[in-house]
Amino acid sequence: MTATRRDFLKVSLGATTMASFGSAVPDFLLRSAAGASGDGERVLVVVQLSGGNDGLNTVVPYEDDEYGRHRTTLRLPRRELHRIGQDLGLHPRMGACKELFDEGRLAIVQGVGYPDEDRGHPGAMRVWHTGDPDRRDRQTGWVGRVADRHAASEGADGPAAFVGSIPTPHALNAGRAHVTAVRSPRDLVLQPTTGRSPWERTAEPDRSEADNPFLALVQRASLRACAHSQRIEEVSGSSRGAGEYPPFQLAGDLRTIAQLIRAELGIRVFFVELGGGGIGGFDNHANQLGNHCALLHHLSESLGAFLADLQRDRLSDRVLLMTFSEFGRTLAENGRRGTGHGAAAPVLLAGGRLRGGLVGQHPSLTDLDEGAPRFCIDFRRVYATVLDRWLGFESRAVLGGSFEPLDVLGV
Repeated sequence: MTATRRDFLKVSLGATTMASFGSAVPDFLLRSAAGASGDGERVLVVVQLSGGNDGLNTVVPYEDDEYGRHRTTLRLPRRELHRIGQDLGLHPRMGACKELFDEGRLAIVQGVGYPDEDRGHPGAMRVWHTGDPDRRDRQTGWVGRVADRHAASEGADGPAAFVGSIPTPHALNAGRAHVTAVRSPRDLVLQPTTGRSPWERTAEPDRSEADNPFLALVQRASLRACAHSQRIEEVSGSSRGAGEYPPFQLAGDLRTIAQLIRAELGIRVFFVELGGGGIGGFDNHANQLGNHCALLHHLSESLGAFLADLQRDRLSDRVLLMTFSEFGRTLAENGRRGTGHGAAAPVLLAGGRLRGGLVGQHPSLTDLDEGAPRFCIDFRRVYATVLDRWLGFESRAVLGGSFEPLDVLGV
């Protein structure tokens, strides 16, 4: 007789407990129970900036005459910028990022894109999600393929997770591994409503379990699942980090990620998004100044709080965060005080093991690609950096080709 997943649960957690859980038992806990915890492993956090971030008003070439000449209402005054180079400055609302930059914990990769860039939102985002401009119809995403390889090599599932309220991005689509989506650590806590707790049940094997190797294996896996659940419950109820995050959705999602990192569940890649919720996205075709200002403020303050939270427990050296957006914006503003879809945009990297600073040259504002800065660095070099040199996964197997990693990690 073939054992189903529900049979597995009934044996390992008990029929009474199982009935109280109903269909809400998180697959992630059950699948990850077969593997070891993630004590001390490096973690990657990917932040998607949805809509097409205006790189020229993020990393501002304030000394370039072309910038001022083409942006009569969107030009940011030099005196308000946070200077990070001889002729570059960060947006005025990115003070927290400037502090990270000065501390060597923020690197800015300039002019990131790919050949023959797609300027439509679905197509461009698909490229970044699949990691393959030549095969945009791929059903798996680059993070999903990482999860697949991790599951195959380590014998453990659940190495990636999406934290947020939007539908899970295509980047996390996997062929066989399970990638979970959560809004809060509490979503991953086993909470029976009747009968004994699952850890009480699994701690007392009966004779049939002791005599049956399969049932013994089930019990051990159940104990690990309950231990994971208990870890999540402990960190989610902890006061660490409480009150240290600003009241923004991204900050709350990063706080959740920090709690899950502390729980040591073996999750190697977290994915989160800014711009798809109530604040609106980065696709600012009109009245860009105020909305873009708010978005960058949310991004900067959230990143600063996240790194500070991790630093308190000496976890920041284990975590690398990267941002991306599907494309940049045009140099010239339009008649509605906004900008059009562009090409290249900067990627931010933040963490405790970086060689901070500027990476690459700022794109030329006189040699444009249909009105927008051209790309200088292929985005797959950024992916190769975080895969090969940070996570220790072979990027060629994930990306389908060899791309030279960037020299930005102090490891």
